[in-house]
Amino acid sequence: MLNHLHYFQEALDKRKADQTLRILKPKSEGIDFYSNDYLGFARNKELQNLLLKQINDHPHLLSGSTGSRLISGNSKEVVETENFISKEHQNESALLFSSGYNANLALFSALPNRHDTIIVDEKIHRSVHDACKMLHVKKLKFKHNDVGDLEKILKRQNGNCYVAIESLYSMGGDLAPIREIAEIAKKYNAFLIVDEAHAFGVFGYGLVEKYQLKTMVLATVITYGKALGSHGAAILCDEVIKSYLVNFASPFIYTTAAQDIQWRSIKTGYEFLKINSNLSSGLQQNIKTFRQQDIKTPSSENSPIQAVLISDNYRLKDLQETLLCEEFLTYAVFSPTVKEGTERLRICLHSFNTEEEIMGLTKIIKDFI
Repeated sequence: MLNHLHYFQEALDKRKADQTLRILKPKSEGIDFYSNDYLGFARNKELQNLLLKQINDHPHLLSGSTGSRLISGNSKEVVETENFISKEHQNESALLFSSGYNANLALFSALPNRHDTIIVDEKIHRSVHDACKMLHVKKLKFKHNDVGDLEKILKRQNGNCYVAIESLYSMGGDLAPIREIAEIAKKYNAFLIVDEAHAFGVFGYGLVEKYQLKTMVLATVITYGKALGSHGAAILCDEVIKSYLVNFASPFIYTTAAQDIQWRSIKTGYEFLKINSNLSSGLQQNIKTFRQQDIKTPSSENSPIQAVLISDNYRLKDLQETLLCEEFLTYAVFSPTVKEGTERLRICLHSFNTEEEIMGLTKIIKDFI
């Protein structure tokens, strides 16, 4: 036991020396350029008051679910919310989860079998990689957003293949060539799964819906902890996939269901989104303002995530701290979280950021680089 503790301490000491040690800190006060609250829903007083009224009228929403959904946790609220979501997305079914991480764990640990192959974009979310470990399935990576490389890999496969992508990548802020990938997956009879965590709300109900690709996608993951300002996730799929996940997905079967207030918050968030489409327009204007400052970035021009590459952990830390001194909250992504030489400052833009704030942020960055 002591030897193991020594190993753990050495690993922590190394991270501390590299200035990459993760620690839990109180939420910082300052100008938000780091949260995923793209439309400001998490801070929106009108939405908060709507939810407060729901709680006052229905205090039972705050009660614990008392068990998994297969025992005592399958409330009327969660069923109605799933039906609401499926109708909103014009999808056959929806299955709710407490988080996007759990949704991805369920999908990729349950659907493929050990004779299948999962082909993932090399920058896919960690939850997909963790799910593959649960299954011990064959996993291959294709070069980021490289349709040609994906096709080369698909050509060499036998049996069932699952292709996993994000529509908007969270670390680089770049959009997937989702229509081209859907065509390649269809050509080789591969099952396409799309994670819309960062696209939902920013681009309507996501890029699968925007480009009318539902018939070419096996399952879509929508998460609610970003633009909707809530929590949880839904897998959009057909009834067969939903039933299969309910029967075989361990992250669904063995998880205590969330409180009903989470499901009600999601439904209320959808309704609020429909009547506040101007917030998305405001976000796009702020993105345009940022892009006009000519800061070099690999991110897509209409993405709320804008990455600034600072290829050294120490320089990156200096820039983040310089910004923090001026009360600008940003997120530094160090190696080995990203490949060495691609360390970055991850900037999230929001509908509530002002032009003055954006100009102040970009001036410091430009002076630094």
